[in-house]
Amino acid sequence: MSEASVDNGRRTWLITSGAVGAVGAAAVAVPFVSSFQPSERAKAAGAAVQVDISAIQPGQKLMVEWRGKPVWIMKRTPEQLASLEKLDSEVVDPESKRTAYPTPEYARNRHRSIKPEVFVGIGICTHLGCSPSDKFQTGAQPSLPDNWQGGYLCPCHGSTFDLAGRVFKNKPAPDNLEVPPHMYLSDTVLLIGEDKKA
Repeated sequence: MSEASVDNGRRTWLITSGAVGAVGAAAVAVPFVSSFQPSERAKAAGAAVQVDISAIQPGQKLMVEWRGKPVWIMKRTPEQLASLEKLDSEVVDPESKRTAYPTPEYARNRHRSIKPEVFVGIGICTHLGCSPSDKFQTGAQPSLPDNWQGGYLCPCHGSTFDLAGRVFKNKPAPDNLEVPPHMYLSDTVLLIGEDKKA
């Protein structure tokens, strides 16, 4: 056997081994690198949520989940909207100007919403993270003032919020309920988790 045929055989063997090794390394690297990508569950946890609100009647509330948090969508009656004006002097931050829980610019108003009749808020008390209960009935009730106009009561420590999620003065909760970024895709379809600026 000549030296030239031995060198050609060795060269062929080295090229073949190198090619097989490169394919094997790629096969191992692809799953390893893709493990750095967020899982589908993680992507879904942060994804925006589209909600059809056409079936919500005035005075009713719908709850959906966004990023593991309960989001309330409340369609307020004209009477409920009118009651908000009466409460400005009784709530801590009537125009949502405080920055501990930043409120989107379009919700820095008395009704804390894009459309006055539709409130979108995260249903988690700003005190210790409990979920307040609906107390839409007006008038005197246990744990509520005699002039109650309707809103939410956190049963854990007694914080009360009006129908715009504004916290009343002298309560444990330091801030209004959070308003998530949201926008309308149509008159009856909301997108929670994104807005035009996001």
